[in-house]
Amino acid sequence: MKAIILSAGQGKRLLPLTKKTPKAALRVGSTSVLEWQLQELAKCQIHEVVVITGFGADQIDHIIDNQKDMSARTLYNPFYSQSDNLGTCWIARHEMTAPFMIINGDTLFESAIVEKLLAANPENPINLVTDCKDLYDDDDMKVILETGIVKNVSKTLDRARVDGESIGMMSFNHEGASLFVSELNSMMRSGSGLSQWYLSAIDSIAQSLKVFACPIEGSEWCEIDSVGDLETAEKTVSRWL
Repeated sequence: MKAIILSAGQGKRLLPLTKKTPKAALRVGSTSVLEWQLQELAKCQIHEVVVITGFGADQIDHIIDNQKDMSARTLYNPFYSQSDNLGTCWIARHEMTAPFMIINGDTLFESAIVEKLLAANPENPINLVTDCKDLYDDDDMKVILETGIVKNVSKTLDRARVDGESIGMMSFNHEGASLFVSELNSMMRSGSGLSQWYLSAIDSIAQSLKVFACPIEGSEWCEIDSVGDLETAEKTVSRWL
């Protein structure tokens, strides 16, 4: 399976750390965020990685050129500063040959999560990795489920109805890939795509009951959006060594 990692953004909430360094190249312990991701993916049946770059692309290229764990390459998004990650996905649409998975560039995860996703029902068009916790905040990409099917995914969902959150990882079979690329094209043509998250496309597809939850309760992951998140990440990855 191919993994597509979305690492085009600067990570402005981490300034001044990201003034000249892209978020994916920041160090968690002695290893960059991207290297942690590649290290965990190399433990699984992932045969190819494509990293979508933008801000600080040369630094990401350097990381890829110097890693030996698997076949990996980069793809540059030339309008990263004018788009959110839906536009980054659109740039990579020709790479979306099933089966493949998408991973957010700021999500750290243990390999067990990837294994759970790989073991999910391959007949499901899209399998969305979900986790749950007691309280959700405005920044969480929340999900509403019904018997294992994702009904909605958005940051703006009513917290009283929320069943979990997306961690920023999902897989696609042939049908799911076709649905996703079609929705990306539609949203970009409508003029709204540059300002939207790619999970807006997943939310739209979910209305046709084509998105399934892949729960990973008990497995460790973290998202890096702030300096505090970096500190949490260092504690998390130390348990994986």
